[in-house]
Amino acid sequence: MGLEEEIEEIEEEIAETPYNKSTEAHIGRLKAKLAEKKEKLEQQQSGSGGGGGYAVEKTGDATVALVGFPSVGKSTLLNALTNADSEVGSYEFTTLDVNPGMLKYQGANIQLLDVPGLIEGAAEGRGGGQEVLSVVRTADLVLFVLSVFEIDQYQRLSDELYENKIRLDQESPSISVTKRPKGGLKVTKADGVDLDEETIEQVCRQYGYVNADITIRQNLDIDQLVDALMDNRVYLPSAVTVNKADLIEEDYLETVNEQLRAHDIDPEEAVFISAEEGKGLDSLKETIWEKLGLIRIYMDKPGRGVDYEEPLVLTEEENTVEDALHRLGGSFDERFRFARVTGESAKHDEQQVGRDHELADEDVLRIVARK
Repeated sequence: MGLEEEIEEIEEEIAETPYNKSTEAHIGRLKAKLAEKKEKLEQQQSGSGGGGGYAVEKTGDATVALVGFPSVGKSTLLNALTNADSEVGSYEFTTLDVNPGMLKYQGANIQLLDVPGLIEGAAEGRGGGQEVLSVVRTADLVLFVLSVFEIDQYQRLSDELYENKIRLDQESPSISVTKRPKGGLKVTKADGVDLDEETIEQVCRQYGYVNADITIRQNLDIDQLVDALMDNRVYLPSAVTVNKADLIEEDYLETVNEQLRAHDIDPEEAVFISAEEGKGLDSLKETIWEKLGLIRIYMDKPGRGVDYEEPLVLTEEENTVEDALHRLGGSFDERFRFARVTGESAKHDEQQVGRDHELADEDVLRIVARK
């Protein structure tokens, strides 16, 4: 029996097994085995030819992947937001290569990637899908571009990303597994973790853990446990924009909103635009900025004053003086003595701080370094 047949057989068994506490451990083992088989199949397929993917150099302060089916208007949107020149056509598969463009917003340089239109089966390699998805995995934000007349494409796109190990709008599960020479498996669970120890042990054994300390700090399901143990998942934020909004009649709008809600998308959070007419683009830029969680740090440069034109751009998660030193590069890290900060994060103007001080948006930062 080939790998594809084995995968299909396991999927059928999972689908036919009722989920309850008595079957939880069995289903956990099956799902862990399924993930392993899929991984092995993917390695076989990638090793049998099929091209080397798209080589796209990441530049700027952050990267956004525009994801959508063919002919939803990604190329038109890219051209409207950036200085790119992506080919535009009214037929499917216009974009055959990844086209980058640079969105300049709030002093930041945000790289937008117009990737070739995804089709169903992309995760299995159809239509060059594996190469497209490999680009998406390197982005900092996934922007779904939907046609106002084809909202249901969202679910199909989400499924393709999930199959390619991209987890949207969720944190990496907080668990740790430490191997030890003997003693079997020891499971420590935080309060509120629903999975029982047998299920956790069955899944861990499937991945070769025989003697180990397993600590689970949050409630999770079997799929999240498998994700954590596979350790090759990518966790990205996402946003949704609905294109061609200028073409819908007013009485059709509620139908669109209902379709969005059916996919757990709040219509108030989806950004309605017309890339062709240039409408709604300011709201889209603001949404991209917020989803990326970027902050601006204005550098106070000796002898030149504060540079408000080209801020140093950090993220809300990597926002310390230490992070700023790494972004600045050069010898700042080695020569650093202390910093002075004025702004929201400071107790007073020109507060003297160390490497671990957390900066806030639009702080003014001066690095004091040894000569």
